[in-house]
Parts: sequence; C-alpha cells; structure tokens
Amino acid sequence: MKPRISVLTLGVDDLESAVRFYRDGLGFATEGIIGREFAHGAVAFFDLQPALKLALWARDDLAHDTGMARSKSRTPDFTIGHNVSSKTEVDAVMAHAGKAGARIVKPAQSTSWGGYSGYFQDPEGHLWEVVFNPEFMPEV
Repeated sequence: MKPRISVLTLGVDDLESAVRFYRDGLGFATEGIIGREFAHGAVAFFDLQPALKLALWARDDLAHDTGMARSKSRTPDFTIGHNVSSKTEVDAVMAHAGKAGARIVKPAQSTSWGGYSGYFQDPEGHLWEVVFNPEFMPEV
C-alpha cells in the first residue's frame, strides 16, 4: 500500500463549537459545515497544507458511518504533530492555542532528544503536539 493520507478526521461532540475553535480560534481556513442535507452528513473540512485536510464530524455520525459503537473514551489515543521552525514559534503557537480555548496539557519545554515541544488539547480533548525538531524542519 502506498501511503496517500489526505484527510484526518476527528470525531467531536459539538460540531459547531469545534468549528469555531479551529476556524475562529486557530485561524484554519474552512467553508464551514457542509452536508447538513444528508442524514449523518454534516462535516467541516479545513485546509492544513496541499493535499491534506482536517475534517470534523460528529462522533455519533462517525460511529454510524463506520458501523462501530461510539467510543466512550475521551482519552487521546494519538497526537497531531504541528512542527514549526523555532522554539519561539512553539511558544507563540502554544500561547495562541491557549487564548483560543485550548487546554495546555504540557507547557513547551526542551526535550531529551534535543528538540522543544509542548502539548495542548482542543475543547473536544484531541491532543496536539507543537514541536521544534532541528532534525525535522518543516518546509516554509
């Protein structure tokens, strides 16, 4: 299988509130909620980078679409990594996320591997790592 990841979908309890956090709080570009005319179809897409989108979909609708029971856990099972170009940028993104309503889980700090990172949770509990890794620089 050739990796072709194009959408990361997060299940949310409150779609409208989640859209406000990512659109208004973090400044992610979106057309807003689409697909309301379809049963279990309301979703919001955000452009992250070329050929990669973030989707927000109600947890109940995601469970319906997959045929799986809705998870009761709010414990993060994975993180979304946001790699930046400097320690200063890590601090700025963490501050921005906090002002937007994120919960700072672990303030930014130096890591054992020579980087600098911190963690925040969006209002729905999804975990983001904001990281400066001198060995893994993002394209500008």
